[in-house]
Order: sequence, then C-alpha cells, then structure tokens
Amino acid sequence: MTSIHHHFSNIAPRYRYLRTTDIEPILHIKRTLKELRRIIAADVGCGAGRYDLKLFRNLRGKLHLSCLDCNREMLEQLSEYLSRHKIRDFRTLESPAETLPLEDSSLDCVFTFNAIHHFDFSRFLEEASRVLKDRGHLFIYTRLRSQNSKNIWGRYFPRFNEKETRLHELGELEESVEAVPKLKLESVEVFRYRRRASLGSLIDRARNGHYSTFHLYSEKELKEALEEFEENLRRDFSDSRNISWFDENVLLVLGNRTN
Repeated sequence: MTSIHHHFSNIAPRYRYLRTTDIEPILHIKRTLKELRRIIAADVGCGAGRYDLKLFRNLRGKLHLSCLDCNREMLEQLSEYLSRHKIRDFRTLESPAETLPLEDSSLDCVFTFNAIHHFDFSRFLEEASRVLKDRGHLFIYTRLRSQNSKNIWGRYFPRFNEKETRLHELGELEESVEAVPKLKLESVEVFRYRRRASLGSLIDRARNGHYSTFHLYSEKELKEALEEFEENLRRDFSDSRNISWFDENVLLVLGNRTN
C-alpha cells in the first residue's frame, strides 16, 4: 500500500490527462437527484478532481462537496483544478475511506468513482451508511474483474489480469452490501464505451501508470510486457494509429434507510 501511495503521489500532476472521465454516470446521478434542491455530499477517493468538476457542472448551484482522499498531492491538484474553474463550494479532507471524518447522518449523497478497489470495501460501506441521511444515496462507479479482463489491457497486456487482483465481481459487491442493514441496492447500471487510440498513446499510458495495475510490475516485467503488448497489437490491428476496443463499467446506486 505504501508503494501504491507513492505511485499516486508521483502521478498526481498528470493523472487527469492519463485517465478517461466518463460523463454517462454523472448524467445518471443527475437524473436520480433531480428532485433535490440542495445536495450535501462527499466524493471518497476523489483523486485529482476529474469527476468532481463534472458533478459541479451538472448539479449546478445545488452541490456542496467534501472531497476526500488519503493522498495529499492528489488533494492539492484537486483544489487547484476546481479553483481554476471557479468552483468554490468544496473542501478537501485527507482521510482513508474506512474512517470518514464526517458527522453521522450529515450527507445526502456519497460518491466514489473508480476507487473502491483501493478500499476495505465492507468498512467503507459501513462508514458511508453512517454518514448518510435517511433516504440518502451512495453511488459507486467501478469496473468489475470480468469487465477488466475484456478491455484492451486485459486482452493484450501480458499478466494484466493476473496482476490485478483487487477488483470485485458484482455478486461479491452485492454480498457486501447485504451485510450492511441500512443499505439497499436500488439499481445496477452497466455502461459500455467504444474507445480508440494509437499504439503509441497506449504504450505511453502504460509507461506513465494509466492504471495503478502497471505499478504492480517490476521494472523488468513492465519492459518485457510492453514489448509483448506491442507485438500483440500489431498482430491483430492492421492500423496501429487506430486501435479500437470496448471498456465496460458499472454504477451501483444504493439507498440508505434508517427505518
């Protein structure tokens, strides 16, 4: 975990540029919360703020957000990023997901985007339930282990599926939710995205830690995997400037009920 923490500290200044930020889950959240006039919320595992800007732009004038991450460098990047875009209704809190420094029943919503594989998921659910108001919502956007195995990395990057052991399957997530009495799974939304990139840009993403999975390789392993990755893609794609694939993610929408 210390090694991963250092990885995120090093990558923080360029993290937003390496990752794709999907608007579709934000639009679903907007529809779910359309009746609320004021939204007191937290984004747990917020990183450098790429999803937070989209939340503010789509929940315009409603959102008051606590942005929580255990990495100080990420929070510094987030603060600069949101301030640069004239966002003021936020605060940053350096905190792990398992011990949220927030009051009981204080939030309308908790969000987390592509982060739960870094959490103790059961403890995070307990904390989210504690800080949510009655009828509050928890939105969890993630990719499943099976979805990860079907993307460009799972299919073509050597040992990617073997290295990435932190992801969950839907049934595992559902079992964890069932263990928290107040949380109820309201819906599971599946998103499928067509992606395109050049071979060169894909290699750059891997070298620069596009996913933290790449940090689980030794220097020698990564070098060898990159060479084989390039060979695999050149074998199956005739145009190395136009490589296409599908990414999949899920959005779990949970409700909190105190009665």
